[in-house]
Amino acid sequence: MDLFFLPDLTQTDKRIVFPKEESKHIARVMRKTAGDQLQVTNGRGLEMTIELEQIGQSRVIGNTIQTILHPPLLYQLHLAVAPTKNISRFEWFLEKATEIGVHQITPLLCAHSERKVIKAERLDKIIVAALKQSKQFNKPVLNPLTSFKDFVAAQPKGYIANCHPGEKESFFGAIAPKGNITVLIGPEGDFSAQEVSMAIENNYKAISLGEQRLRTETAAIVAVHTVALKTQ
Repeated sequence: MDLFFLPDLTQTDKRIVFPKEESKHIARVMRKTAGDQLQVTNGRGLEMTIELEQIGQSRVIGNTIQTILHPPLLYQLHLAVAPTKNISRFEWFLEKATEIGVHQITPLLCAHSERKVIKAERLDKIIVAALKQSKQFNKPVLNPLTSFKDFVAAQPKGYIANCHPGEKESFFGAIAPKGNITVLIGPEGDFSAQEVSMAIENNYKAISLGEQRLRTETAAIVAVHTVALKTQ
């Protein structure tokens, strides 16, 4: 059953009027007819099954026949990642992280960042598309581009993956199976030594994601998948 994202949906809604663009897709592309069913979500755990009643080229109306509220996961994963120079690689990360499960994503501006501007609206659309395709009912929050200094000051506890010499704990062994988890993933040139020190001073633990040297988007996906495996 096809899933649609309606951010203003509430648990008490009984009659659903689809937005113009979604209505056009339902009527013209999917060629749905009255009596067909669709799933909708608000991206905050709510799943509804809708039976279509009226099909118009720009206005589709349906009625709620089932409501399910999915409980939150045992963990809350916040990933702060430096956007890649080739934005398509960062977009790939957003898509896959949404499929696996992540709660917040903060694009991080670092000393060695090669990309200092992002188009948040486009990135959010990629998250929504991945949400719908993978039938997830909790949409990750995409935060504004944030400087490294401001982020660690506002989130004073977590893990920082880096390639600098020094003692590091295995990420899989370091994380608890539930609770809040914040992970910092740096740019292709890694975090600066000053950034690593700043993070450690703010109660971040230096961690390793394995023996291999990983690209930014790969490291980020490894972190997301590791948390998902540890909390199963």
